[in-house]
Amino acid sequence: MLRGKRGIFLMKTALTIAGSDSSGGAGIQADIKTMTANGVFALSAITALTAQNTTGVTGIFETTPEFLAQQLDAVFTDIYPDAIKIGMVSSSALIETIAKKLRQYDAKHIVVDPVMVATSGSKLLQDSAIQILTGQLLPMAEVVTPNIPEAEILSGMTITDAVGMEAAAKCISEKYGCAVLCKGGHKVNDADDLLWCNGSGKWFHGERIANPNTHGTGCTLSSAIASNLAKGYPLDAAVERAKAYISGCLSAMLDLGKGSGPMDHMFALRGEFVEH
Repeated sequence: MLRGKRGIFLMKTALTIAGSDSSGGAGIQADIKTMTANGVFALSAITALTAQNTTGVTGIFETTPEFLAQQLDAVFTDIYPDAIKIGMVSSSALIETIAKKLRQYDAKHIVVDPVMVATSGSKLLQDSAIQILTGQLLPMAEVVTPNIPEAEILSGMTITDAVGMEAAAKCISEKYGCAVLCKGGHKVNDADDLLWCNGSGKWFHGERIANPNTHGTGCTLSSAIASNLAKGYPLDAAVERAKAYISGCLSAMLDLGKGSGPMDHMFALRGEFVEH
C-alpha cells in the first residue's frame, strides 16, 4: 500500500480531457463515473459544454484554448495523472493546446478516443481539426480507439467485415505509430473489437447484449482502458478488463431518456449509501 506525505493512501489517477454531456451519459460525466468505478481518482479538463441528451446534441460551447491550458496546468502541476483519456475535442486550436501541454509535462499512457460523430449521428469534430488530430495527437497515443466510421476516416478505407477491420487497424497503427483498438458495431462484428499492436492483431470477443441504450459506450470503454493502464495493467489486459466492465454496464439494463439512453456505470457499486 502506497502512502503519501501525510501517511494517507495514494490512489492511482486518470485525467479525462473531453466535453461535458448535460444528460450525464457520455463525455466528462461518463468518464468520471467510469474511472471511479474502476478504482482510480478522476481528474478532468473540459474542452466544451454541450447541450445534449439521449436524442441528440442541440448546442456546443467551446472552451477557449487559453482556459483549457489553464485547466491542464492546474492538474499536471498538482496531481500528476497516471493515465490520460482524450475524448471530444472539436477544434484545431484546442487539439494543438492539448498536444503542447502533454509534451510539456511528458504525459504517459495516453488513450485517444477520436470522437467525430455522436451515437445519435450529430457531428462533433470540425473537418479542419481532423488533420491536426492525426498529425499531433495520434502519434502521442499509446492506443487510439476508433469505431467503424472513425476508422474509415483515419485509414481512408471502407470497412464491411473483420478483414476490413484488420486492414484499417494495421494502416492506422503503421501510419501514426500507435496501437489501435478498432471497435466493432455499425453492423460489423457488433460485439468484437480488434487490438492492433506491434505489428499483429488480437481479437476481443464480446458478449452481444440486447440493449438499445448505448449512449456513451465509446467514452466509457476508452476511460476504462485508461483507468486500467493507470493501475499498471499491460494494454491487452487493460482492454480485456474494459470490455468486461462495459458488458456489465450494458447488462444492468438501465433505461432512461427518450432516445439511446445511458448505461449503468455504477452497476457494481455496493454499500450502505447506495442501497435502497
